[in-house]
Order: sequence, then C-alpha cells, then structure tokens
Amino acid sequence: MAEEKKQDTNIFEGRKYVRALGRRKSSTSVAKLYFKGKGKFLVNKLDIKEYFARPDLIEIAKASLEKISKLDSIDVNIRATGGGKKGQAEASRLAIARALISHDADLKPQLRAAGFLTVDRRVKERKKPGLKRARRAPQWSKR
Repeated sequence: MAEEKKQDTNIFEGRKYVRALGRRKSSTSVAKLYFKGKGKFLVNKLDIKEYFARPDLIEIAKASLEKISKLDSIDVNIRATGGGKKGQAEASRLAIARALISHDADLKPQLRAAGFLTVDRRVKERKKPGLKRARRAPQWSKR
C-alpha cells in the first residue's frame, strides 16, 4: 500500500503582501493582506466562518475592511494565538487596520475615527494574596 500524501495547497504562495501585528488582552494576531484578491479571509488556515463561529466575532474581525469598503478586493490571512476568540477577533481587527495604514496612509483618518487604531491595553488583573480574586476580599463576619 502506497501512502497518499495530502497536499496542502497555499493559495497565497508567492504573492506580495502587507504584514502587521495586533494585540488585545493576551491575544496576538499577525495579519497578511494580499491586494488584488477575491475577498478570501482565513484565520489559522481555516475559513473565518469556521474559526470564529459566532457572527459578532466575524463582524469584529472584518470591521476594518468593511469601513473602507474593500471586503471583496483584499485577501486576508491571519495567524491568531493566545487568549480567547473575542480577544483574537479584536487583535485581528487592529492588525488589519495597521496593515491597511502601512499600505495606504490616506486611510488613517477614516480608521482612526472608527476607533480601529486605538490599542486597548486592558488585561486581566492578577490575583492578590489574601483575596479571593484580584480585588474581592473574603466576606467579613462581625461575630
């Protein structure tokens, strides 16, 4: 029996792209934008609808492209790591916005006004000793 190797064809192979990084909470996303595309959107080698199953997360991730009306003409390949799906979606939105800015600086005011270039640095606060959570103290009893 001869083993059949499954060929993983990369649709982005050899094409020029613009790369940018986005972070949110403990998530990191690296976005590669391929101009003159057909609107293909992959996240970790899966279609966006498979990776971000919830429609609100898909909307968050695609927001930067929808704002400039380029959803059908740019192919996007994202590598997202760490955190949860919502953090990854928001990190992806920032990475796409940054990549668009590095390609065309005239888009900066439009994306800035929509709030897609603002970095949200809030992360979960660490638990402190003697407390139940970061700030939640044990219940106090008078007697």
